[in-house]
Amino acid sequence: MLRIYFTSADVARVRLAPTADPLWELILSIHMLRGQPGDLLFTGWRRATASALRNAGLSPAMSLLSALTPTMGFFPDFLNPIVPGHKLEDGLERMRSTPVGILRRDLRRMSVPQHAEPGVRDLAAGSSAALCSLTDTIRTFHQLAIAPHRRVVEAAVEHDRSIRIRTMAGGGVAAMLDGLRPMIEYSDGELRVPSHPDQEISLQGRGLLLVPAYFGIRHPMTMFEESADPVLVYPVERRFDLLPDTAADRRSGLAALIGQTRSVLLSATADDGRSTTDLARRAGISVASASEQAAVLREAGLLTSRRDGNRMVHQVTTLGRALLRGQRG
Repeated sequence: MLRIYFTSADVARVRLAPTADPLWELILSIHMLRGQPGDLLFTGWRRATASALRNAGLSPAMSLLSALTPTMGFFPDFLNPIVPGHKLEDGLERMRSTPVGILRRDLRRMSVPQHAEPGVRDLAAGSSAALCSLTDTIRTFHQLAIAPHRRVVEAAVEHDRSIRIRTMAGGGVAAMLDGLRPMIEYSDGELRVPSHPDQEISLQGRGLLLVPAYFGIRHPMTMFEESADPVLVYPVERRFDLLPDTAADRRSGLAALIGQTRSVLLSATADDGRSTTDLARRAGISVASASEQAAVLREAGLLTSRRDGNRMVHQVTTLGRALLRGQRG
């Protein structure tokens, strides 16, 4: 569990990032590209992005960047410098200026694959050529994987910001932090992230920057180094109207007919009954959104729902199966 300890001065210095942070989105999109639980809404994005990377010949250059960004465990803090305005080029410039001592400290904490060891040694030595090559790869990956979806990324983050700001206006910082449940718990000056690896951070008057992340789905994340500016990156909810738009998605007849989120939920019930919580987890959306979308499918005759104790279990109907068979055909 991640535990973050607040003083009264820290509560007064809680901030909300004004926009999506491009470097955090980049790290999380690399995780998303590999596939993980709850990412079904990004299947089309993953397929289109992988194709774009191959066509651009970026696969060899991605080897080192991928090794530096494992899905689980530590990855170097120097990859995520927070800069005013959250601008990509400013972040890349800060990355190229990382002191050798910080490079060595961060890379020493990692376990890297053998194929990446030469590149890691060059970075740890402070090679300007290695740093420039890494930032060039990051820039190109961002252009291919994230920039085409900038509209929905920014809209989803702004939607989340508006919710947090309204909550804070009505109930203060404590209400805003507590409003991030169930992924975050806050009470009595302590913020807890149960799904996070064990880590403790004392803010000691530095405050905390909250960064909403579009490509994050697993759990909130933070920097490892406690001397760095305190940051907590948390996933935003992906509304059905704010999903990555890809040519593959537009060609999907079922997604075009009932919407991508509902198409994913319907497919998830094809093999066996699924609870609302199961559907939310598989689609990477909130339980409330899964319940709302399941209700639409039920009213259309594509799902049936029954109560099983405290759970609502959803099962595809004959009509729903016919639609799914038509999509596969």
